[in-house]
Amino acid sequence: MTGDDERPPVDIWTDGACKGNPGPGGWGVLLHAGTHTKELFGGESDTTNNRMELTAVIEALRALNRPCQVVAHVDSTYVMKGVTRWMDGWQRKGWKTASGSPVANQDLWQLLNTELARHTVRWVWVKGHAGDPGNERADALANQGVPS
Repeated sequence: MTGDDERPPVDIWTDGACKGNPGPGGWGVLLHAGTHTKELFGGESDTTNNRMELTAVIEALRALNRPCQVVAHVDSTYVMKGVTRWMDGWQRKGWKTASGSPVANQDLWQLLNTELARHTVRWVWVKGHAGDPGNERADALANQGVPS
């Protein structure tokens, strides 16, 4: 396995958007590594905001062609708490919640878990719509991804 000191640093900002919940939704990603910047977006015609928030992070990590040291800037408390507080327990319980119910969006949480295994990730929560330039750009990209 590659040591962290050999992994290039990358900052990602991700966001999801939904017009109705459920409804048409989009996801947006801003990646920044050194002097390189990349923007990604996409969407689905029938989805939820939480699914788009998760998809944004998954697509950001998938876009990295080698293991990286990632600083993930997210405005979703759902994603933040899911990764930092809930996911380990869900896995131990066979993707069940504390009450024994199936985890919502399990398919996406499992995809995210696979992507996380490739990278070293530090999570940073940012307040949405509060002037963080990376978050504002990810939000604009997410809205661009919403199917019309």
